[in-house]
Amino acid sequence: MDSIRDLTTRINAFRDARDWKQFHNPKDMAVSISIESAELLEHFQWKNAKECETHLQESREAVADEMADVAIYLFELADLLEMDLGQEMLRKLDKNAVKYPIEKARGSNLKYNRLD
Repeated sequence: MDSIRDLTTRINAFRDARDWKQFHNPKDMAVSISIESAELLEHFQWKNAKECETHLQESREAVADEMADVAIYLFELADLLEMDLGQEMLRKLDKNAVKYPIEKARGSNLKYNRLD
């Protein structure tokens, strides 16, 4: 598996070969993440759990494509903002561990401010 840095380098090479960096600014990258996320959601819209399962069996590659699009734009945004995405993810996991202690959150879908 490629590291975040390796993947970001490949993404940037793809972008730069097409001279697209000029269009990539924080606002437009965030907008693109949202758009691609919505396209991912379309695969599950109006479907119950069983229908989602069937759809995933039939359209796994299309769903994976949308997931990859979200990730590609996210990696680009992190690089553009000079953020180490891996380190930011670890930092956020540490914060979430405090907000969602195992003894309160295990098996619960409640938001952290409702755990008691």
